[in-house]
Amino acid sequence: MITLTLNGLDVSVEEGTTLLEAARFLGFPIPTLCHRDGLSPYGACRLCVVEIGEGPKAALVSSCTYPAEEGLKVRTASSRVRRARLMVLELLLASCPQSKTIQDLASAHGVRQQRFRQEQEDCILCGLCVRMCEEQMMAKAIGFRGRGQTRSIGTPFDIKSDVCRQCGGCMYICPACQLRCTYTEPEKAICGACANLAPPCIAQDPFDDMMCYMDPCVACEIARDD
Repeated sequence: MITLTLNGLDVSVEEGTTLLEAARFLGFPIPTLCHRDGLSPYGACRLCVVEIGEGPKAALVSSCTYPAEEGLKVRTASSRVRRARLMVLELLLASCPQSKTIQDLASAHGVRQQRFRQEQEDCILCGLCVRMCEEQMMAKAIGFRGRGQTRSIGTPFDIKSDVCRQCGGCMYICPACQLRCTYTEPEKAICGACANLAPPCIAQDPFDDMMCYMDPCVACEIARDD
């Protein structure tokens, strides 16, 4: 067993456990986007960053790829971590503003404005589809191509793959291909309706209880349209 300090608590975890696994096991929430149980960690989105160490030597690392170490001091929600996560969410929102997954993450973490120019991208290079195709579907039909700004995902040489079974696994897991939000204007980039943060049905219920447990909430959808 490995002993480390997590948010001021001395905890013990099994060797090989990542910081993300340790934090979630102990009930400390850490948001993720490119991480999915059953797939190998990739550390692309950097949304799961945590702070390790103390003083001037403290550093931000991706918790999904960083292993627990003996005596390590970890903070999952310091002011530095929160600022980094908010910046990542704003950048992701600018890259793919119509993604419901990113919309919900932004709303849940209090992002109320978008300061960056919208790119209207269809891919955020999270690598979920590549890992799904290789590790779950055993096909390796798609992969990363190029570097830097020219980096993209597709088949080798843009030729139709002979091993692709058109299972749809890549589209199922992609945060950009999932449900799309219709708002594209920067001032309306984070509507928050789908996240059901403040159900309007509570104000109308005499028992002061939420009446709708649908996701997304129908009342929120109607309120947003109005």
